Amino acid sequence: MSLAIQMIATGGPDVLQARRGDLPAPGAGEVRLRHEAIGVNFVDIYHRTGLYPVPTLPAVPGVEGAGIVEAVGPDVAGIAPGDRMAYAGLPIGAYAEARNIPAGRLVPLPPSVPSTIAAGALLRGVTAHMLLHQVYPVGPGTRVLVHAAAGGLGQILTRWAKALGALVIGTVGSEAKAEIARACGADHAILYRSEDFVAATRRLTDGLGVDIACDGIGGDILPRTFDAVARFGTVASIGQAAGPCRAIEIAELGPARSLALARPSVFAYAAEPETYRGAADSFLARVAAGMPVTIGAEYPLTEAAAAHRALEAGTTTGSILLRP
Repeated sequence: MSLAIQMIATGGPDVLQARRGDLPAPGAGEVRLRHEAIGVNFVDIYHRTGLYPVPTLPAVPGVEGAGIVEAVGPDVAGIAPGDRMAYAGLPIGAYAEARNIPAGRLVPLPPSVPSTIAAGALLRGVTAHMLLHQVYPVGPGTRVLVHAAAGGLGQILTRWAKALGALVIGTVGSEAKAEIARACGADHAILYRSEDFVAATRRLTDGLGVDIACDGIGGDILPRTFDAVARFGTVASIGQAAGPCRAIEIAELGPARSLALARPSVFAYAAEPETYRGAADSFLARVAAGMPVTIGAEYPLTEAAAAHRALEAGTTTGSILLRP
């Protein structure tokens, strides 16, 4: 019998319920992975609330994990029991002691990368790769604005962008989080609750604005961010932690602003096998070479609801893990 956290309906954290059941043998092309750690992401909340519908209910949420291969099904090559593997992306099903998953979703872990780090950061690492290499190629001198720079994705974006030679400006909600952003390499940290981040960004870039702004907050932050971006720059809307974004009129992007608005999906990015593996390997190689990843909190698997409450409240920094 294997323990899993099922989402029995859409709604608040209380819809997450622990259930035990038999896990069948892995089918053709599948691998059974016993989790050592499971990542918690905002997309899990979007699935739970129904903002992003899941195919059926009840359902086991979660899109990120790492652990040890227990068994392989027919037609699986190159993976054996005992291998250390991780994954990020669809299909959902990570909130469980063990799961069967398509073999093509798994990536091998370098010996120096713990399962906890991979489970807490791989989805964010693939997202950062997408933003910094696909949405807007970042290099020396690129001006980057990262909202929620002390969060799990914000820290990875900041560190990776700095490694590529960018000037990084982060927005944060407190001085403690500003210290975290600066420790990750941010050149400037703006306390957006007490300072106009648009005016501050303009001042810090000599009036030019940034080349790319990464916004996972949404709400009224997204349209305000347009004014912090240089002409012919890009705004990447990658989430809506503060609530849904209002409808955007195309006229708001130009001609005076001359902006590009991107709504990139990491799941679309990860759906292409070669792209997914390249992004995951690139991120894991950086971690193996010493790029830090912060795990801000760990919860037992049975306390998944508490992890969701903490993430929604904005009280966490870094990545959040569930531990079977």
